Amino acid sequence: MKHLFLLLFLLLGLSASMIKTTLLSIDYDKETATVKLDHVDVGVSGFLVHSIAPNHTSILKNIHVVAYNKDTKIATLSMDDFNALQNNALPSGKWKAVVGDGVELAFGYSRSMLIAPSEEIYHRITQSVQTHWVHIDIFATIISYRGHPTPLKNDFDAMNVASSVGLLFIYLDKKLYTIDIKTFVILSISDAPLVQDTLKLPFYSRVPKIAANWWGEGSSEIQAYEPYYFGLLKEYNPENKELVENIAKFEKGQEK
Repeated sequence: MKHLFLLLFLLLGLSASMIKTTLLSIDYDKETATVKLDHVDVGVSGFLVHSIAPNHTSILKNIHVVAYNKDTKIATLSMDDFNALQNNALPSGKWKAVVGDGVELAFGYSRSMLIAPSEEIYHRITQSVQTHWVHIDIFATIISYRGHPTPLKNDFDAMNVASSVGLLFIYLDKKLYTIDIKTFVILSISDAPLVQDTLKLPFYSRVPKIAANWWGEGSSEIQAYEPYYFGLLKEYNPENKELVENIAKFEKGQEK
């Protein structure tokens, strides 16, 4: 177990620092841009920051890495509207991103949230992995307010906006998945051979009851922990070979 959590600590240490650079090129029609970096993982999200005047900047776009060329060290970014700080009482500018604008990736990666099936596993991981853990009770409260006992992708988006959580960890079948909470792309998968004696759905939290809407997506209660979260991860990571293999192994084990 010592080696497991040392590995997780190293992974967090590599990903916790924000990456800052500037735009190398931009394609307004395709809503893409490029930057040059020594290394970055596909799926890492962040912001595009435009300089308005000396010492004054504005976040223009959400961005995330969609491709990285190891030979040229060029990362391709996809851009979409930034909506985390909406305020209808304030005017909005019509600035456009330009080459040389600032790029900040891995924003919020020092703040993490864990989805775990039991109290024991939750505490073992949060006490061993050194990051700023935002307690799962906050997320449980959010999905209860939204009437979703089955958490949806947009519930994780709401958690990101409300608490600036950058990394999501999900424990599934003796493995720990590290995910960019905005893109839901898997950044790493680590072995975590912990013993699971109990199960709480939809995940461990101290919130006794999560309210449900009368109808609509997310209003039904989760019937099984692993199948649901495996399915959610696969939806956003269909080409992740390790995930697909892990799902196949889990399903084969369930057949015995």
